[in-house]
Amino acid sequence: MGQKKLIRFAELKSFSNVLEFPSKAAGNWSTIFDNNNPITLELACGKGEYALGLGRLFPDRNLIGVDIKGNRIWVGARKALEESLSNVRFLRAQIEQLTDFFAPQEVAEIWITFPDPQLRFSKAKKRLTHPRFLRLYQKILSPGGRIHLKTDSPALYSFTCLVTEHYHCPIYTKSEDVYGQAAVSPSLSIKTHYESLDIAGSNRIYYCSFSLPDSLGTASTDQSFKEILAQHEGIEAP
Repeated sequence: MGQKKLIRFAELKSFSNVLEFPSKAAGNWSTIFDNNNPITLELACGKGEYALGLGRLFPDRNLIGVDIKGNRIWVGARKALEESLSNVRFLRAQIEQLTDFFAPQEVAEIWITFPDPQLRFSKAKKRLTHPRFLRLYQKILSPGGRIHLKTDSPALYSFTCLVTEHYHCPIYTKSEDVYGQAAVSPSLSIKTHYESLDIAGSNRIYYCSFSLPDSLGTASTDQSFKEILAQHEGIEAP
């Protein structure tokens, strides 16, 4: 590990707005923030641009950026401290561990901003809008809690639309060209480092907002989805 990363990891431990694998956070975020404001998560937050941006826009919400990369979290956490954004925190943890750190219905909203689209069919289960992740989110989201996906990947957007349709998720907004709209909301105007890179080369930004039904189906639902997905992606069904 480089010297710069080592310094940042050491500093991270002293940041009052960073929690690293906390053992008693679940059910206690109102105490951590010292208020009962609704919680919004930014998953795979990287440098936390969305957590910071939403924190500035909505001082009556609590924002938590979640990522395993401490080197990246350091950037956002330092900015939050410099700007005295008391409603912004960062959680260093694996997304698969969310239920270890949040109690049922403790989260009001989730943002997934420019995640790795995991384009290979064999990696589909790692896509953050895959049914296995939706079931994880369902355990911590309040009823009707919204999930927002913002991506430059047409493949991930198409996959997410397929998931939400197959699992009967209520859809609120879909856009295949966010900045092509006549008016862009302040929330969608926030730009991340990865957005500026346009790694997918799509020259447009895709967005989808949805919530989860009471049930996300059964094993047979998952099997039929796997077959539909294979057909959609031009792969022979396993």
